Amino acid sequence: MRPWGTFAGMVGAVAVALAAVTAPTGQPPAHAEQGAALRVALTTDVDSLNPFLATLAASTELGRLMYEFLTTYSAKDQSPVPALAERWTTAPDNLTWTFTIRSGAVWSDGVPITARDVAYTFNLMLTNPVARTANGNFVANFDSVSAPDDRTVLIRTKTPQATMLALDVPIVPEHVWSKVTDLAGYANDTTPVVGSGPFVLADYKPNQYIKLTANKKYWRGPAKIDELDFVSYKNADAAVQALRKGEVDLVNRLTPDQFDGLRGQTNIAVHKAQGRRFTELLLNPGAATRTGEPIGDGHPALRDVRVRRAIAQAIDVRTLVDKVFAGYAEPGSGYIPSVFQSYHWEPPAGTARRFDLAAAGRALDEAGYPRGPDGIRRGADGRPLALRLVGHNNVSSDAQVADYLKRWLADIGIAVDVQMLSGNRLNEVTAAGDYDMAFSGWGVNPDPDAVLGLQTCGQRPGPDGKGGTTDSFFCDPVYDDLYRRQLAEFDPVKRADLVRQMQQRFYDQVPAVILFYQDALEAYRADRFSGFPVQPDPGGVIREQNGYWGYYGAQPVAGADSGGSRDLWAVLLRFGVPLVVVGGVALYGYRRRRSREDDRE
Repeated sequence: MRPWGTFAGMVGAVAVALAAVTAPTGQPPAHAEQGAALRVALTTDVDSLNPFLATLAASTELGRLMYEFLTTYSAKDQSPVPALAERWTTAPDNLTWTFTIRSGAVWSDGVPITARDVAYTFNLMLTNPVARTANGNFVANFDSVSAPDDRTVLIRTKTPQATMLALDVPIVPEHVWSKVTDLAGYANDTTPVVGSGPFVLADYKPNQYIKLTANKKYWRGPAKIDELDFVSYKNADAAVQALRKGEVDLVNRLTPDQFDGLRGQTNIAVHKAQGRRFTELLLNPGAATRTGEPIGDGHPALRDVRVRRAIAQAIDVRTLVDKVFAGYAEPGSGYIPSVFQSYHWEPPAGTARRFDLAAAGRALDEAGYPRGPDGIRRGADGRPLALRLVGHNNVSSDAQVADYLKRWLADIGIAVDVQMLSGNRLNEVTAAGDYDMAFSGWGVNPDPDAVLGLQTCGQRPGPDGKGGTTDSFFCDPVYDDLYRRQLAEFDPVKRADLVRQMQQRFYDQVPAVILFYQDALEAYRADRFSGFPVQPDPGGVIREQNGYWGYYGAQPVAGADSGGSRDLWAVLLRFGVPLVVVGGVALYGYRRRRSREDDRE
């Protein structure tokens, strides 16, 4: 940090004494003179503003606000609806898709958006492996992409691809990105950033805030707010206090205690929705590259599926839901949350793993892991079953769940060493395979292909240990075959059946235990905003990682304080150190996974 001089030093000393905070550096951004500003508390990581590299949920959320896609998800029912593409057709063989780009749409700098921008984006991903870091799975089956004229995009796939109306790829302006010579090192934070979405990046201080302004040239028309500020907080407690004081307007990912504590508060409204995220316990099944070269230092016993199954049987997910989340969650089962009922899977009656410590212990006995004199089990190699469990040090539920897991596993003869790490450090160790068990999780899109693809063999890192977007280093030929089949299946009923078979295979092989689907708990300042669109409607969430509707349609209260950047700067002065974005632009080598608090988001 740069020194602020004598006065700032005095202020900093008082702040440290009272709240352990200091003032941040930088100059205050310009004030939005007209219209309302929506101030959103950000308590999760931002890894990059480069849409080709961004993998964490906060980063991909910003990408959706700044860049339009070919299609988007309806706010009503989450079905695919037009965005940059106003219509499309497919050939009888389902291999060639023709998208018609809407006429009159322009980039935020006034340059027309054409089919050539779309072709440029996809071809960059096809030819540059760095450009495939975040969303490479969407183009892995592409054979060619061309733009025969300014309004027509032709995409030919190698095999039929059922996800062609769910390509979550931000389209970038060719006249800007064609000048980028180092894609891996390009931060995309030189403001104003040229985009096509409802908002434009106007100012960015990596450890303090992200300021966006309404895109006056947006093809749907300007948003109802003039400014959208993301103010970064160290944890949800600090964000909730800021909401109470009117220093931010919207907070999400509340804990049950925080949510209940805000009920009935003056000028604050609470909102609960069914979650579309799952939280999992990763069980390192033997981290390896996509060529099969072992990496990391995971415990070898976890390569034995019998050990993984025993661990899963020793976890009482109902107790976790009741005791840790006070009922604001659902017990986990399949990989797809129950909010997406057409794809959700639960074990058939009589086949589900039931919490049974005695049975889990017997399974370990039968697998050849007897207890030693100290009560800890050992394998044939004499190595004790002593496992590391890593989690997020800024997520209170991780520590609470870890306490339960440690006790349950101790009962079956497995010692657990709990280590709570920063988000970035957790991503580093899990990406390198340097863990035994780890808390993770993802947000699921209405089309499940992207999250299902994380478990395929091809998503493991390359021979050098870099790249890939694997979630758990799972590699299973049966699962991969089912994945290919579902991708090519256009019959929705048949495809859903294949997706359920994939989840059953994942459940049986246990590279991870799906613990729960947490409810989305949000709160906002009702004295400044009368309401927000939710997705889906009704019953959906405000802050939706699969859309921008909550921000785009936010309804300011007539006559309310417009908020804006002066208030933002006051917040920064008051809460300096707790306003910390853990990350900024992370190293390319570790932009491989989204942590539970930052999954797609």
